[in-house]
Amino acid sequence: MINLIWLKTFCTLAEIGHFTQTAEQLFMTQSGVSQHIKKLEQSLNTALLIRAGKRFYLTQHGEQLYQQGLQLLSDASALSTNFSEDSQYQGQVSLMSPGSLGLKLYPYLLSIQQTYPELSIDYQFSSNRGIEQALSEHQLDIGLMTALPVNGEIIAQPLTQEPIVLVTPSHIEHPNWQTLQTLGFIDHPDAHHHAQLLLPSNYAQFEHLSQFKVHGKSNQISLILTPVALGLGFTVLPLHAASAFTEQSKIRIHHLAKGVSEPVYVCHHRRAQQPRRVNYIKQRIDGYLNNKLGD
Repeated sequence: MINLIWLKTFCTLAEIGHFTQTAEQLFMTQSGVSQHIKKLEQSLNTALLIRAGKRFYLTQHGEQLYQQGLQLLSDASALSTNFSEDSQYQGQVSLMSPGSLGLKLYPYLLSIQQTYPELSIDYQFSSNRGIEQALSEHQLDIGLMTALPVNGEIIAQPLTQEPIVLVTPSHIEHPNWQTLQTLGFIDHPDAHHHAQLLLPSNYAQFEHLSQFKVHGKSNQISLILTPVALGLGFTVLPLHAASAFTEQSKIRIHHLAKGVSEPVYVCHHRRAQQPRRVNYIKQRIDGYLNNKLGD
Protein backbone atom coordinates (compact mmCIF):
# COMPACT_ATOMS: atom_id res chain seq x y z
CA MET A 1 0.00 0.00 0.00
CA ILE A 2 1.41 3.36 -1.02
CA ASN A 3 2.24 5.90 1.68
CA LEU A 4 0.17 9.04 0.99
CA ILE A 5 2.60 11.30 2.85
CA TRP A 6 5.52 10.19 0.69
CA LEU A 7 3.30 10.44 -2.39
CA LYS A 8 2.32 14.01 -1.54
CA THR A 9 6.00 14.93 -1.14
CA PHE A 10 6.80 13.36 -4.52
CA CYS A 11 3.91 15.06 -6.36
CA THR A 12 4.80 18.43 -4.82
CA LEU A 13 8.44 17.99 -5.87
CA ALA A 14 7.42 17.00 -9.39
CA GLU A 15 5.18 20.06 -9.66
CA ILE A 16 7.67 22.59 -8.21
CA GLY A 17 10.80 21.04 -9.72
CA HIS A 18 13.10 22.11 -6.86
CA PHE A 19 14.03 20.29 -3.63
CA THR A 20 14.56 23.42 -1.50
CA GLN A 21 11.31 25.09 -2.55
CA THR A 22 9.43 21.84 -2.02
CA ALA A 23 10.86 21.57 1.48
CA GLU A 24 9.77 25.14 2.22
CA GLN A 25 6.23 24.58 0.97
CA LEU A 26 5.84 21.37 2.98
CA PHE A 27 7.57 22.81 6.07
CA MET A 28 10.25 20.12 5.86
CA THR A 29 14.02 19.99 5.53
CA GLN A 30 15.59 19.27 2.14
CA SER A 31 16.98 16.03 3.51
CA GLY A 32 13.47 15.09 4.68
CA VAL A 33 12.17 15.51 1.14
CA SER A 34 15.00 13.33 -0.18
CA GLN A 35 14.20 10.68 2.45
CA HIS A 36 10.53 10.57 1.42
CA ILE A 37 11.48 10.13 -2.25
CA LYS A 38 13.97 7.39 -1.41
CA LYS A 39 11.43 5.51 0.75
CA LEU A 40 8.80 5.81 -1.95
CA GLU A 41 11.19 4.41 -4.57
CA GLN A 42 12.11 1.55 -2.25
CA SER A 43 8.46 0.72 -1.52
CA LEU A 44 7.66 0.65 -5.25
CA ASN A 45 10.96 -1.00 -6.18
CA THR A 46 11.54 1.45 -9.02
CA ALA A 47 13.42 4.69 -9.73
CA LEU A 48 11.22 7.76 -9.92
CA LEU A 49 13.85 10.47 -10.52
CA ILE A 50 16.97 10.84 -12.65
CA ARG A 51 19.31 13.29 -10.92
CA ALA A 52 21.57 15.55 -13.00
CA GLY A 53 23.56 17.76 -10.64
CA LYS A 54 21.12 20.09 -8.88
CA ARG A 55 18.40 19.25 -11.38
CA PHE A 56 16.31 16.12 -11.81
CA TYR A 57 13.98 14.50 -14.33
CA LEU A 58 11.09 12.13 -13.82
CA THR A 59 11.51 8.61 -15.10
CA GLN A 60 8.72 7.01 -17.11
CA HIS A 61 7.44 5.41 -13.90
CA GLY A 62 7.83 8.79 -12.18
CA GLU A 63 5.64 10.49 -14.81
CA GLN A 64 3.04 7.76 -14.46
CA LEU A 65 3.06 7.98 -10.67
CA TYR A 66 2.80 11.78 -10.78
CA GLN A 67 -0.34 11.71 -12.95
CA GLN A 68 -2.04 8.92 -11.04
CA GLY A 69 -0.80 10.22 -7.70
CA LEU A 70 -2.51 13.60 -8.18
CA GLN A 71 -5.83 11.85 -8.69
CA LEU A 72 -5.23 9.56 -5.72
CA LEU A 73 -4.41 12.48 -3.45
CA SER A 74 -7.47 14.36 -4.69
CA ASP A 75 -9.74 11.35 -4.03
CA ALA A 76 -8.24 10.86 -0.58
CA SER A 77 -8.81 14.53 0.25
CA ALA A 78 -12.43 14.39 -0.95
CA LEU A 79 -13.05 11.22 1.04
CA SER A 80 -11.61 12.77 4.17
CA THR A 81 -13.73 15.88 3.67
CA ASN A 82 -16.90 13.83 3.22
CA PHE A 83 -16.36 12.03 6.51
CA SER A 84 -15.14 15.03 8.50
CA GLU A 85 -17.76 17.56 7.39
CA ASP A 86 -21.15 17.30 9.04
CA SER A 87 -23.02 20.43 8.09
CA GLN A 88 -26.50 21.04 9.42
CA TYR A 89 -27.32 22.72 6.10
CA GLN A 90 -26.32 19.91 3.71
CA GLY A 91 -27.59 16.43 2.94
CA GLN A 92 -30.89 14.57 2.92
CA VAL A 93 -33.27 14.31 5.87
CA SER A 94 -36.05 11.73 5.60
CA LEU A 95 -39.24 12.14 7.64
CA MET A 96 -42.61 10.47 8.04
CA SER A 97 -45.69 11.63 9.90
CA PRO A 98 -49.45 11.21 9.88
CA GLY A 99 -51.09 13.32 7.21
CA SER A 100 -52.35 16.13 9.44
CA LEU A 101 -48.87 16.94 10.74
CA GLY A 102 -47.50 16.63 7.23
CA LEU A 103 -49.92 19.21 5.86
CA LYS A 104 -48.61 21.70 8.40
CA LEU A 105 -44.94 20.79 8.40
CA TYR A 106 -44.05 20.00 4.80
CA PRO A 107 -44.52 23.55 3.41
CA TYR A 108 -42.51 24.91 6.34
CA LEU A 109 -39.67 22.45 5.79
CA LEU A 110 -39.62 23.33 2.09
CA SER A 111 -39.16 26.99 3.05
CA ILE A 112 -36.07 25.91 5.03
CA GLN A 113 -34.82 24.03 1.97
CA GLN A 114 -35.25 27.20 -0.09
CA THR A 115 -32.97 28.98 2.36
CA TYR A 116 -30.45 26.11 2.39
CA PRO A 117 -30.64 24.47 -1.08
CA GLU A 118 -28.03 21.86 -0.13
CA LEU A 119 -30.60 20.38 2.26
CA SER A 120 -32.95 17.80 0.74
CA ILE A 121 -36.26 17.12 2.49
CA ASP A 122 -37.79 13.68 1.88
CA TYR A 123 -41.26 13.79 3.48
CA GLN A 124 -43.81 10.97 3.42
CA PHE A 125 -47.24 10.60 5.01
CA SER A 126 -47.99 7.32 6.76
CA SER A 127 -49.81 5.71 9.66
CA ASN A 128 -48.19 5.27 13.06
CA ARG A 129 -47.69 1.62 12.22
CA GLY A 130 -46.01 2.43 8.90
CA ILE A 131 -43.75 5.00 10.54
CA GLU A 132 -42.65 2.57 13.24
CA GLN A 133 -41.92 -0.08 10.61
CA ALA A 134 -39.78 2.34 8.58
CA LEU A 135 -37.84 3.36 11.70
CA SER A 136 -37.32 -0.29 12.63
CA GLU A 137 -35.84 -0.97 9.18
CA HIS A 138 -33.53 2.09 9.32
CA GLN A 139 -35.30 3.69 6.35
CA LEU A 140 -36.02 6.93 8.14
CA ASP A 141 -34.22 9.71 10.02
CA ILE A 142 -37.21 11.19 11.87
CA GLY A 143 -40.63 9.73 12.63
CA LEU A 144 -43.43 11.85 14.05
CA MET A 145 -46.01 9.61 15.70
CA THR A 146 -49.23 10.18 17.61
CA ALA A 147 -48.88 6.93 19.57
CA LEU A 148 -45.99 5.46 21.51
CA PRO A 149 -44.03 2.86 19.50
CA VAL A 150 -44.26 -0.80 20.48
CA ASN A 151 -40.72 -1.64 19.36
CA GLY A 152 -38.29 -1.08 22.24
CA GLU A 153 -35.57 -0.08 19.76
CA ILE A 154 -37.50 3.07 18.84
CA ILE A 155 -36.85 6.10 21.05
CA ALA A 156 -39.87 8.42 21.43
CA GLN A 157 -39.74 11.89 22.97
CA PRO A 158 -42.84 14.03 23.61
CA LEU A 159 -42.93 16.93 21.17
CA THR A 160 -46.32 18.64 21.34
CA GLN A 161 -50.08 18.12 21.44
CA GLU A 162 -52.42 18.47 18.46
CA PRO A 163 -56.06 19.36 19.21
CA ILE A 164 -58.84 17.21 17.76
CA VAL A 165 -61.68 19.30 16.32
CA LEU A 166 -65.17 18.92 14.93
CA VAL A 167 -65.57 20.26 11.38
CA THR A 168 -68.93 21.15 9.85
CA PRO A 169 -70.15 23.13 6.86
CA SER A 170 -69.70 26.86 7.44
CA HIS A 171 -73.37 27.62 8.17
CA ILE A 172 -73.39 25.43 11.30
CA GLU A 173 -72.70 27.71 14.28
CA HIS A 174 -73.73 25.49 17.21
CA PRO A 175 -73.45 21.79 16.35
CA ASN A 176 -75.82 20.04 18.76
CA TRP A 177 -76.53 16.33 18.66
CA GLN A 178 -79.58 16.64 16.41
CA THR A 179 -77.64 18.80 13.97
CA LEU A 180 -74.89 16.20 13.68
CA GLN A 181 -77.38 13.40 13.11
CA THR A 182 -79.07 15.42 10.39
CA LEU A 183 -75.78 16.22 8.68
CA GLY A 184 -74.37 12.69 8.68
CA PHE A 185 -70.73 11.72 8.89
CA ILE A 186 -67.81 11.96 6.45
CA ASP A 187 -65.62 8.95 7.18
CA HIS A 188 -61.82 8.59 6.88
CA PRO A 189 -59.24 6.00 8.03
CA ASP A 190 -58.71 7.53 11.50
CA ALA A 191 -62.29 8.73 11.96
CA HIS A 192 -63.30 6.16 14.58
CA HIS A 193 -60.21 6.88 16.65
CA HIS A 194 -60.66 10.66 16.54
CA ALA A 195 -64.42 10.48 17.15
CA GLN A 196 -63.92 8.26 20.19
CA LEU A 197 -61.48 10.83 21.57
CA LEU A 198 -63.66 13.91 21.09
CA LEU A 199 -67.35 13.09 20.95
CA PRO A 200 -68.10 11.09 24.14
CA SER A 201 -67.01 13.89 26.47
CA ASN A 202 -69.05 16.49 24.57
CA TYR A 203 -72.21 14.58 23.61
CA ALA A 204 -73.80 12.36 26.25
CA GLN A 205 -75.75 10.55 23.53
CA PHE A 206 -72.65 9.37 21.70
CA GLU A 207 -71.81 5.68 21.84
CA HIS A 208 -70.37 4.84 18.43
CA LEU A 209 -70.05 6.29 14.93
CA SER A 210 -72.66 3.82 13.71
CA GLN A 211 -75.20 6.24 15.24
CA PHE A 212 -74.59 8.51 12.24
CA LYS A 213 -75.40 7.86 8.63
CA VAL A 214 -72.19 7.86 6.59
CA HIS A 215 -72.42 10.35 3.72
CA GLY A 216 -68.98 9.80 2.21
CA LYS A 217 -65.44 8.61 2.81
CA SER A 218 -61.94 9.52 1.65
CA ASN A 219 -58.49 8.22 2.51
CA GLN A 220 -56.74 11.30 1.12
CA ILE A 221 -56.06 13.76 3.94
CA SER A 222 -56.35 16.80 1.66
CA LEU A 223 -59.76 15.67 0.31
CA ILE A 224 -61.59 14.63 3.48
CA LEU A 225 -63.09 18.09 3.99
CA THR A 226 -64.28 18.55 0.40
CA PRO A 227 -67.68 16.91 1.02
CA VAL A 228 -67.95 18.82 4.31
CA ALA A 229 -67.43 22.06 2.41
CA LEU A 230 -70.22 21.00 0.05
CA GLY A 231 -72.59 20.58 2.99
CA LEU A 232 -72.69 16.79 2.81
CA GLY A 233 -71.74 16.02 6.40
CA PHE A 234 -69.43 16.64 9.35
CA THR A 235 -66.21 14.96 10.44
CA VAL A 236 -63.62 14.89 13.22
CA LEU A 237 -59.97 15.65 12.44
CA PRO A 238 -56.72 16.86 13.97
CA LEU A 239 -56.53 20.65 13.87
CA HIS A 240 -53.65 20.92 11.37
CA ALA A 241 -55.57 18.94 8.77
CA ALA A 242 -58.62 21.17 9.21
CA SER A 243 -56.55 24.36 9.13
CA ALA A 244 -54.75 23.32 5.94
CA PHE A 245 -57.97 22.96 3.91
CA THR A 246 -57.88 25.46 1.07
CA GLU A 247 -61.54 26.55 1.22
CA GLN A 248 -61.75 27.73 4.80
CA SER A 249 -64.76 29.95 4.10
CA LYS A 250 -66.85 26.84 3.34
CA ILE A 251 -66.15 25.00 6.59
CA ARG A 252 -66.33 25.79 10.29
CA ILE A 253 -63.81 24.42 12.79
CA HIS A 254 -65.35 23.86 16.23
CA HIS A 255 -63.26 23.69 19.40
CA LEU A 256 -65.76 21.94 21.63
CA ALA A 257 -66.26 22.75 25.30
CA LYS A 258 -64.30 19.73 26.46
CA GLY A 259 -61.29 19.81 24.21
CA VAL A 260 -59.04 16.83 23.64
CA SER A 261 -55.62 16.59 22.03
CA GLU A 262 -53.46 13.90 20.54
CA PRO A 263 -49.83 13.63 21.70
CA VAL A 264 -47.09 13.97 19.11
CA TYR A 265 -43.78 12.15 19.62
CA VAL A 266 -40.55 12.66 17.71
CA CYS A 267 -38.97 9.24 17.20
CA HIS A 268 -35.75 7.66 15.93
CA HIS A 269 -34.08 4.27 16.08
CA ARG A 270 -31.89 3.71 19.12
CA ARG A 271 -28.87 2.79 16.98
CA ALA A 272 -29.39 5.31 14.20
CA GLN A 273 -26.82 8.03 13.62
CA GLN A 274 -28.06 11.56 14.24
CA PRO A 275 -26.10 13.90 11.91
CA ARG A 276 -26.22 17.62 12.59
CA ARG A 277 -28.71 18.16 9.76
CA VAL A 278 -31.17 15.73 11.38
CA ASN A 279 -30.87 17.41 14.78
CA TYR A 280 -31.25 20.80 13.08
CA ILE A 281 -34.51 19.76 11.43
CA LYS A 282 -35.74 18.36 14.74
CA GLN A 283 -35.05 21.70 16.38
CA ARG A 284 -36.84 23.61 13.64
CA ILE A 285 -39.87 21.30 13.88
CA ASP A 286 -39.98 21.75 17.66
CA GLY A 287 -39.73 25.52 17.30
CA TYR A 288 -42.43 25.68 14.65
CA LEU A 289 -44.97 23.41 16.32
CA ASN A 290 -44.44 24.92 19.76
CA ASN A 291 -44.24 28.55 18.61
CA LYS A 292 -40.64 29.02 19.70
CA LEU A 293 -38.52 31.74 18.17
CA GLY A 294 -35.10 31.42 16.62
CA ASP A 295 -33.28 29.03 14.35
